[in-house]
Amino acid sequence: MTLSCQRINGHITGKPWLIFLHGLLGRGDDWQPLMPWLSNWPCLLIDLPGHGASADITAAGFADVSQQLSSTLQQQSIHDHWLIGYSLGGRISLYHASHGDTHGLCGVIVEGAHPGLKSLRDRQQRHHHDQLWATRFRFQPMAEVLQRWYRQPVFSDLSDEQRQQLVALRINNNPSTLAAMFTATSLAVQPCLRERLSRLALPVVWLCGSHDSKFITLAQQANFPLRLIANAGHNAHRANPADFARQALALISSPVLKEIEHDLS
Repeated sequence: MTLSCQRINGHITGKPWLIFLHGLLGRGDDWQPLMPWLSNWPCLLIDLPGHGASADITAAGFADVSQQLSSTLQQQSIHDHWLIGYSLGGRISLYHASHGDTHGLCGVIVEGAHPGLKSLRDRQQRHHHDQLWATRFRFQPMAEVLQRWYRQPVFSDLSDEQRQQLVALRINNNPSTLAAMFTATSLAVQPCLRERLSRLALPVVWLCGSHDSKFITLAQQANFPLRLIANAGHNAHRANPADFARQALALISSPVLKEIEHDLS
């Protein structure tokens, strides 16, 4: 099974592809604000299962999505590539890098992504939390659920106007397929990836909005490489696409990282 995707600057050769994975409720087009700064790079914007043009595609869990990602890259004849993922897309990127087919993978950049819960108690609490949200998505009016969703603490930096813009942008999601993907890729069922990531023979870097205190703390506690996006919260690439693109390209073009990749090849 392959995922719906959009190729941008596909004619460019000699550089790795930048593969973008959006967050829950989103779609590949969410990354369009970055494209003016990436005009010299081949990019692939993917719609994850249950979202966008992939709304009719289902996934049984992280392993299934990882396989769908591999099949999509193969179908698109993409070899060397970086994964760039936000929130859910970041967690999928981390899983794929540590458990999936990493042939051609040059590195991973994640934004606001959780590496996984450590304890059974935390998983049980998260399971209860996510089941409540999945039920809301399935049975309550989408506008009402989205209003509650974007009032969670992690989105506290949003203004009322920004919150309403996101509600309007997400209102056409399919509730049932969204809830199914939400359940299949819940943080409650995601493996704790910290140990595997620490041993990974690839650069993995966290980008966090400077106001996203929760995920800054997570990255610091796990001792992950971290860079901050100025004047941004949880959704940093939307709040400050120019700085996000600048930081991402600085990492991808870093001579130090190129030396690491050469040594590992």
